[in-house]
Amino acid sequence: MKSIMGIAPPVVRSGKIRFGDTEITHWLAYRVSRLGIGYVPEDRRIFPLLTVKENLRIGLDAFGVAKEIKKSTLEKIYGYFPRLEQRLGQLGESLSGGEQQVLAIARAMVMNPRLILMDEPTEGLMPLLVEEIKEIIRVLKQNSVSVLLVEQSAITALEVSDRIYVMDKGIIRFHGSPVAFQEDKTLMKELLGV
Repeated sequence: MKSIMGIAPPVVRSGKIRFGDTEITHWLAYRVSRLGIGYVPEDRRIFPLLTVKENLRIGLDAFGVAKEIKKSTLEKIYGYFPRLEQRLGQLGESLSGGEQQVLAIARAMVMNPRLILMDEPTEGLMPLLVEEIKEIIRVLKQNSVSVLLVEQSAITALEVSDRIYVMDKGIIRFHGSPVAFQEDKTLMKELLGV
């Protein structure tokens, strides 16, 4: 995911990273985000000394978005995440781990991306927040936003995905629909111990 976002150079010897018709293999992160790709890193990477509101506005302010669009975008985000609206003046570092994760997702959504990359968004979260993250992913899909999800929790991935790729030691062992994977009891047991 870091290679897609232009944060880390690709480590493969061949191949290209494409988004639609555009090759983005060696693009810088700011160019990738302007193309319509949002990123929710595994370690959240919110700005701890900025308020919730400042964390959300940083992308909007940087790209010169019109005032009316900023306002309507933020209102939409607050509708999805009322808890964040209640904490607008709080510093990012003062939020719980789950709230920081929600803020990281909201920060990616504020730019109205066509694709959001999510790296382990439910890691370490209590079950109630895991359900909230799954609902966010469903809402994104309903709003025609594609989500590329990397997730250790097979149950979570199977519940929210239209297509899955199961990797084992760097090799893709299965790709297809979640239903097809769940019907292959031998592979489920071998790869997931289920």
